[in-house]
Amino acid sequence: MDARFLGIADLVEVPPVAVVVDVMRAFTVAAWAFAQGAEKIVLAESLDEALALKARHPDWVALKDGPPAPGFDTVNSPGLLRSIDLGGRTVVQKTTAGTVGALAVKEAPLVLCAGFVVAEATARLLRTRKSDSVTFVVTGEDGQADEDLACAQYIARRATEAGTDAAEFLRRAAESRAAVELAEGVRQGVHPDDVALCLEVDRFPFAMVATLEGSLMVLRPRAMPSLTDEDPGLITGSDHWVWSLGA
Repeated sequence: MDARFLGIADLVEVPPVAVVVDVMRAFTVAAWAFAQGAEKIVLAESLDEALALKARHPDWVALKDGPPAPGFDTVNSPGLLRSIDLGGRTVVQKTTAGTVGALAVKEAPLVLCAGFVVAEATARLLRTRKSDSVTFVVTGEDGQADEDLACAQYIARRATEAGTDAAEFLRRAAESRAAVELAEGVRQGVHPDDVALCLEVDRFPFAMVATLEGSLMVLRPRAMPSLTDEDPGLITGSDHWVWSLGA
């Protein structure tokens, strides 16, 4: 598999397959939203669009980076989101880097959004698709965020070497600037467990696929077979998910 690792600004053409990585915290939050029962996540272009969508659909749940703000239901924190029942709800998400990266490759035939929590499911989907060329979009810090690059490199390795050890990749992520800033409270809208939750490998058995639905970029979960399942076929639909939230 030919893997390229690019920042958002470095994208000059539409890739055949894009894996958009935001570990801390957009796509860890997205995975938790699906774990809490969300049906889909609409990736908003701007805060104004997020608020407009919320105004048109009052039952949707809108979240953003930073501190709480009028019109938004919650913030971009896995530690805070895990206590919210999202059964059957639509989430509108706008973040500084993750949602921007996904929207930058919205024309790609296959767009996956990922963090460590869905690493194996993402790698498994790439293996199933037998993707020859994959562009990993490193969203944080203009493509320099080491937690995102480490996760992208880990998924790329796992796509070809299923037994790859996560330890060194997790160490890099844990020592990244984002992890330090979250742990020290430099960033707002943070739960004390956020860094640990972002560094859980394979907590959820689904990949996350983003597609254009009309004018909106919509993220949905795609459940993958268990690691012991020899059949690489896809299982779709939240009613097939099995995981342990107590792990």
